[in-house]
Amino acid sequence: MLMSRGWDAFVVALLRASIGLLFFVVWLTLRPSENGMKDLRLWGWSAMAGVGVAGNFAFYFLSISEGSVAVASTLMYCAPVFVFLVSFALKLERPTPIKWASIGIVIFGIVLLTRVYSISPEELSLLGAGAGLLSGLSYAVFILSFKFASSHGSAQAILTIAFSVVVVTLFGPAEGNRLLVAFSSANWILFVALGTLGAGVSFILYVVGLKRTAPSVASIVATIEPISASVFGVLILNENLTRPQIVGMILILAAVTSLSGRSGSRSN
Repeated sequence: MLMSRGWDAFVVALLRASIGLLFFVVWLTLRPSENGMKDLRLWGWSAMAGVGVAGNFAFYFLSISEGSVAVASTLMYCAPVFVFLVSFALKLERPTPIKWASIGIVIFGIVLLTRVYSISPEELSLLGAGAGLLSGLSYAVFILSFKFASSHGSAQAILTIAFSVVVVTLFGPAEGNRLLVAFSSANWILFVALGTLGAGVSFILYVVGLKRTAPSVASIVATIEPISASVFGVLILNENLTRPQIVGMILILAAVTSLSGRSGSRSN
């Protein structure tokens, strides 16, 4: 909605991160004990996590602006696939035929969802699809970095450092001086809602939730995100999905949930 009103994707991403950072600073202030802020390893991994979030936010909104909410959200949800591929390369995860089959299904689903087989430029946005995949790759960087950082400090410390890096990273591309312009515009309530629900509250609830439920359960619940985003895109933004795209979306969600569920069941 903000981008349809002329706001640049980088500006929207910066505002989202800036408001989220305020929440994490308050959270860190309320829970200052054993935060690990003196550990250089925490700073290093948290900074890397921030780079991942910056890429995720920016590429995700760019994908939406160039394509659709449904395609962007589903491609971003491919992050667990990238995590598995990196884990295979680093020998942190053992590849199996079922895992490779699931990854193959995801790739086939991406072909259907993004309609790369179409030769009509009006029906396919390569920039939107590419940005969507890069948002998923960036989110995978955040997932892995957060995992390594969590052994050196608290979640609120990691998020505070990470989102500080996000703000610094996006400040230039977003022309940071537009922050005041955005908050003084008629769209300020949308920016506040996006930053509060899309960064501050959501990341805190996500971290707290992971401590209280099995990763396999969390991975299944996470499938609600692209489905709900697609429904909102169709009902509110009047976006359209073809039958092959719907099939592709279902294949991606099923395969990614299967991958995440298998990983989560082992960690339990």
